[in-house]
Amino acid sequence: MSTGARPTRVVIVGGGFGGFFTALGLERATRRGGPEIDVTLIHDSNAMVYTPFLPQAAGGTLEPRHVVVPLRGPLRRTRVLVGQATAHDPETRTIRYASDAGDLRTLPYDHLVAAPGSISRTLPVPGLAESAIGFKTVAEAIFLRNHALSQLELAQATEDPEERAARLTFVYVGGGYAGVEALAEVEDLVRDAKRLHPALEGDQARFILVEATENIFPEVGQRLSSYAMRELDRRGIEMRLGTTITDATDGGVTLSSGERIACGTLVWTTGVRTHPTMTMLGLPADSRGRARVDATLAVEGRPGVWALGDSAAVPDPARPGLPCPPTSQHAMRQARVAARNVLAAIEGREPTRFTYRTLGMFVELGRGKAVASVFGLQFRGLPAWFLARTYHLSQVPGLARKGRVAIDWAVSLLFRRDFAELGSLGHPPRLDTPD
Repeated sequence: MSTGARPTRVVIVGGGFGGFFTALGLERATRRGGPEIDVTLIHDSNAMVYTPFLPQAAGGTLEPRHVVVPLRGPLRRTRVLVGQATAHDPETRTIRYASDAGDLRTLPYDHLVAAPGSISRTLPVPGLAESAIGFKTVAEAIFLRNHALSQLELAQATEDPEERAARLTFVYVGGGYAGVEALAEVEDLVRDAKRLHPALEGDQARFILVEATENIFPEVGQRLSSYAMRELDRRGIEMRLGTTITDATDGGVTLSSGERIACGTLVWTTGVRTHPTMTMLGLPADSRGRARVDATLAVEGRPGVWALGDSAAVPDPARPGLPCPPTSQHAMRQARVAARNVLAAIEGREPTRFTYRTLGMFVELGRGKAVASVFGLQFRGLPAWFLARTYHLSQVPGLARKGRVAIDWAVSLLFRRDFAELGSLGHPPRLDTPD
């Protein structure tokens, strides 16, 4: 509760979907004449990644700059601090903040919103951490694009047929949304780019999807899941279902079936774990490190502390007894509830329960192809692709960002992809030292 005449201090840890949209909701309330609030958001960069666009960044149909949403601009009344939350004292209700330059600051709060999100989770598979490419950040998406293009160049440069075959083999582990969409986009990219390498005309690029279960993204239903698998099969994409990898050393992977696949590219898209910041915050947590919260997003036993997104076990209204899935859809809706409930606590009103149930799911399978389930209706092919793009364009924050994304999509439809490899982008060579 606010004390005296000073504004109520709200500190948000994390600037992903959960933190960004919570801050945006609080700003909108104050613009409508709500209580006076001093909002501070701590994030490790000055932008939020719109993660559903990562596959298109990897495929080259979206500019990397347009996959991220600047925090400053949309958030006009929020103090944005780029750096890390390094300590939490629940007794004094303070957060310790450190900038990338080492500047330290202690931030008192009346309400704390924990939304640091999640990071990729790997398994103790030999060679996995050293050889696999993750797919959680813009840097990883762009690295994958550059790596795929470089594999074509290396394949063309070698005269060894075994090495060439390995360079043209791409293994993706994980049959969820991220894995399948990333595979489909990069397969489109490689297929188009390979036409510019006449020396590779007689060689086949192999894309292999490894999934531990017997279906890919079962959340969309068996019918659409089966359609997606048929579409991938039609494109020549090999699937190893009910299979895991047991080794990723010596330039390839070994599957649980015993099959050995030599490959130049291994992409790991399966599983996430709670961001390490949650351990630092010291909130009551479940076995997976997610904050224990009730249906109002209030952390158990911690008045004035809220948690949401991938870092919280928010009860799922659609699946009693289970937490919400870690999707951007759920994080955005939880953020709206978090903002309303922080305001309700300040004003002494009853909080709102999180009641959102998934209304639709979209999985893009490359240009002009997708599967979708919307309001119980199922779509596939071009109609599903159009619905997916329309939905994401409506959700990405900011009119300017929407315009840039729409222009990128229009350009990608009218012109061939750009195949320039920019692997050194952001890593300029050192200047020569004088003799």
